[in-house]
Amino acid sequence: MKTIKILSIAMFLLCLGACKKSFLDTDAPTTATEENFYKTPAQAYTALVGCYDGVQIVWVTGIALPVASEVMSDNTFGGTGSSDGYGYQMVDEFDKSRSPADQNLYGANWIAYYKALYRCNMLLSKLDQVEWGTQTDLKATYEAETRYLRAYLLFDMVRLWGNIPLLTTPSSENTAQATPEAVYKVIGDDLKFAAANLAATNYSAQKATDFGRVTKYAAEALIGRVYLFYTGYYSKGDLAGSVTKAEALAYQEDVITNGGYGLLDDFSTLWPAASVEKYAGERNKETIFSIRYTYTSDYNGNQDGNYWMVMVGLREQSIYPYGNGWGSETVNPKLWEAYASSDTRRKASIISIADENLAFVNQNKQREYTGYYVKKYSPMVGTDGLPMPESLYKNDDFQIGQYQDYVSIRYADVLLMAAELGSPNAQTYFDQVRKRAFGTAFTSKSVTQANIMEERRLEFAFEGLRYYDLLRQGINTAAQTIAQSSTVLNGGVSTTKTISAGNVVATNGLQQIPNTQITLSNGMLKQNAGW
Repeated sequence: MKTIKILSIAMFLLCLGACKKSFLDTDAPTTATEENFYKTPAQAYTALVGCYDGVQIVWVTGIALPVASEVMSDNTFGGTGSSDGYGYQMVDEFDKSRSPADQNLYGANWIAYYKALYRCNMLLSKLDQVEWGTQTDLKATYEAETRYLRAYLLFDMVRLWGNIPLLTTPSSENTAQATPEAVYKVIGDDLKFAAANLAATNYSAQKATDFGRVTKYAAEALIGRVYLFYTGYYSKGDLAGSVTKAEALAYQEDVITNGGYGLLDDFSTLWPAASVEKYAGERNKETIFSIRYTYTSDYNGNQDGNYWMVMVGLREQSIYPYGNGWGSETVNPKLWEAYASSDTRRKASIISIADENLAFVNQNKQREYTGYYVKKYSPMVGTDGLPMPESLYKNDDFQIGQYQDYVSIRYADVLLMAAELGSPNAQTYFDQVRKRAFGTAFTSKSVTQANIMEERRLEFAFEGLRYYDLLRQGINTAAQTIAQSSTVLNGGVSTTKTISAGNVVATNGLQQIPNTQITLSNGMLKQNAGW
């Protein structure tokens, strides 16, 4: 099997794990303080690494957004073990009565997001005191990267909770919730700054050692995603006065025309468990931005692994090449059925126990068993039967040693966003995505909003986009699509699984703010409706 590993420590991203110490968590605060740290470009760079690290670890504990967003959608159920608590069912069904003890399910995530935001705000507030010398170009670059990361964090937070305190300075003050419009204004302005101040370096010219760092094209692509969600969910004409529809389209067209990205010929090669020896690797021409992970995690401060990926593995059983895990995100059979049999994305995205003749015997340990699991982010085992982190890298804790990157933005997404935004080339972009999926079985479909949304569902299943694609079509549309009554196996027993549209509407599609945070704020924070 082709070795799957993080690139060398040579310059940047492995420092987020093995070298992750920064001034923000130094063991020697007397030698690295606010007053004496931000002096040189090298110190600013260390702080920037700390900002990337902050983004990387927001999903270490709690419930990771890539998992939660799929559970909230119509793609998957909550799953997990038949004897586990019902926190994932609470998220899946938008019903706090399903697990009253889990009113702080996102507590660790809330704290981690604000810690990461603090790092970004601290660096931005100190850039003017750095002695840049002849390296003045670095100031704009570091500011652009940091503002992108801040926008990325805020976008996660505002989509998840809707009403959040907006901090743009390094403050820990008790702060009232801002309007979503104010948050999106900061996001839009930050991303526009990043797009304007990062070099227009074509993918083919990007250094391998810089892979994972924010690029101009990552900023432009994220503008499209933010614009489409904000204008759809909030029924607005532009992105909080920051970006118009024409500008959002122009950014996507620039990525397509000048970014140097492209679709891989074989969809399955995007995903390690779907392609094994054919895997294209993490730094391929379709990846525009990813959250990087590595295998070096331990319990001594190195939280650089993909901690959430183990949640979606087969419940407590590995079957080569699929590794075991905790069985969350059991796939709704309706998604399997939505794919045409000639669509190569079905087998590349979903593990089908029956179709792959897998000897899975742990149905009695699985809640909401459907016979289908997530393949794109499945943990893996080697031919020796050991979890891949141990098989390849001698990390014997598969729970924290998973290292597959989370691909946040792919080129296919940009093509479909440009089509949705009304590009004159919409049909061409739409067809490119579908031709890759169907090969010789391709047949043309017209570019309509409904067809684009269905294509996005099939293309990006389990990548964290489906729920927000539904939500931006309107809360009622999302609720009716998510609502269902299905038959699943709970501990081997046939059970009816019900999701009420009324619950989704009552919450406006938002999740609960951790109750501990409301208490700590002395009531300044207000809980979201429906929770």
